[in-house]
Amino acid sequence: MIIFILQLLASNSKKNDIELIFMDSNEAEAVKLFSNTYLAMRVSFFNELDTYAVTKKMNTKKIIAGVSSDKRIGSSYNNPSFGYGGYCLPKDTKQLLANFDNVPQNLIKAIVKSNSTRKDFIAKQVLDKTNGTVGIYRLVMKEGSDNIRESSVQGVMKRIKSKGIKVIVYEPKIQDTNFYGSEVFKDLNKFKSSSDLIVANRYSKELEDVLSKVYSRDIFEIN
Repeated sequence: MIIFILQLLASNSKKNDIELIFMDSNEAEAVKLFSNTYLAMRVSFFNELDTYAVTKKMNTKKIIAGVSSDKRIGSSYNNPSFGYGGYCLPKDTKQLLANFDNVPQNLIKAIVKSNSTRKDFIAKQVLDKTNGTVGIYRLVMKEGSDNIRESSVQGVMKRIKSKGIKVIVYEPKIQDTNFYGSEVFKDLNKFKSSSDLIVANRYSKELEDVLSKVYSRDIFEIN
């Protein structure tokens, strides 16, 4: 019955010659956890590359372009951000780390820790730039999404607020007028004028008129 269902799903795929891999449930779970943890590792790698370049006063874009020109590495998941987030990556990396209990490892723990370290770095960068009102431009993970679950900018936001900095938010995807104690703006122009510094995980043309007060690590302007 299971084989029939898999064959039925494969036959309706746009891709031809779908390979069917048979495994038990524990192995299937491991595939999911390791796949998402690998993606999180890749995000973290390029984020730490960016942290290095910023600290050493180097050009992040040129370094990434050079690294990504190696076909073994490629250019996917290479755009710096404030960290990985969303429904799967934070949850699955932590679950995989828990599953490694009593199994020797170093890398998985580092992938989980790297996400927090990156947010610490971004928050310090923001705090070094202003002690005025910080505007958080969008809580969603990326353009076209309505997913704000564990978005990386929220971690940055919490760190900034813990230092007594006033934080406001522009997020048209949520109905609330308050998000964890920060006022939520629906009027973009009012949000811009009320912010001394605007923090954006991903660049948007909506911010072109206030670029002088926008902080982002979005190098390639892609999700």
